[in-house]
Amino acid sequence: MNHPLKRHEALKPLSKDHHHGLLLCWKIREGKKRKIATDRIKAYTDFYFNSQLRPHFQFEEEEVFVLLGEDHPMVKHAKAEHQHLERLFKEERNIDRALDQIEKELEAHIRFEERVLFNELQQEVSIEKLENLKNREEEIKTPDPDQWDDKFWLSQE
Repeated sequence: MNHPLKRHEALKPLSKDHHHGLLLCWKIREGKKRKIATDRIKAYTDFYFNSQLRPHFQFEEEEVFVLLGEDHPMVKHAKAEHQHLERLFKEERNIDRALDQIEKELEAHIRFEERVLFNELQQEVSIEKLENLKNREEEIKTPDPDQWDDKFWLSQE
């Protein structure tokens, strides 16, 4: 049985971002389960995409994926998923369907990066390059994803 590698310190902040992404998926599910108005959920996902995911995707594409190389199949796969997810977050017509897809596809994407891509990075990239990554990641500051007044996922409406 393959056991996951211990996560390198340089990748832990990205894994923390991924945890928040999984919470976003849960919040969407909770909002739908509680029959919260779609515009309230969409407002939060817009905030989340712009403040959290966009900088996360950019950091991965500019700093992390290049460590494996642009032609690496896993990098191509992850970048294609980033583009697809961005289109879903920007959808303005069929928002209910887009939210359903975001909830499913973002979770699958995060699982892929955590279970497959990050393990590949740790096996193929030198410790020195990963350490360098850690220093650059500390420069990026994003707001707390819970700094949102309308916590519809907790409401009893």
